[in-house]
Amino acid sequence: MDRIDQAFRQVDRQNFIPSQLKHLAFIDSPLPIGYGQTISQPTTVRLMLEWLAVQPDDKVLDIGSGSGWSSALLSQLTGSKGQVFAVDRIPELVKFGQTNCRRAGLNNIKFYQAGEHYGLIKYAPYERILVSAAASQLPGLLIDQLTIGGKLVIPVRRDILEVTKIKNNKINCITHVGFVFVPLI
Repeated sequence: MDRIDQAFRQVDRQNFIPSQLKHLAFIDSPLPIGYGQTISQPTTVRLMLEWLAVQPDDKVLDIGSGSGWSSALLSQLTGSKGQVFAVDRIPELVKFGQTNCRRAGLNNIKFYQAGEHYGLIKYAPYERILVSAAASQLPGLLIDQLTIGGKLVIPVRRDILEVTKIKNNKINCITHVGFVFVPLI
């Protein structure tokens, strides 16, 4: 079993969705979490985590953290010495995600209300950045928040981009086509 499979087994999706939908937790489909947002389809999340290639002890930024499920998975992948910074624009979801992760006993995640700029510049740079909502274009500001050799996985329109920062002002980008996400607001 690989590290991502272990993280999925340790983090029960059922604990990160509204109570009235818990019976649907094991369906491979996105589910509403309120405020026009969703918890992503497990298959898609697994692919994104594979492409992100989180390593133990990484410092990771999770944008569009929603219910906290992706943050919890990232927490397992980074291990106790890693750090996860979870950001969402919707205050109620920041609180929902924080409550869910605390209840799960995850102590290496910090939750923040999103500001006017993409990301969380204050704590940059990050080895990995995961975005769980679709941007209209690749935000350069997020690339700026990566370390050299760092990776960004982000939905852009109907694709998921896997971006590696080679050096300042130089990236490598792989496009994975055919995905649908709520818009990055």
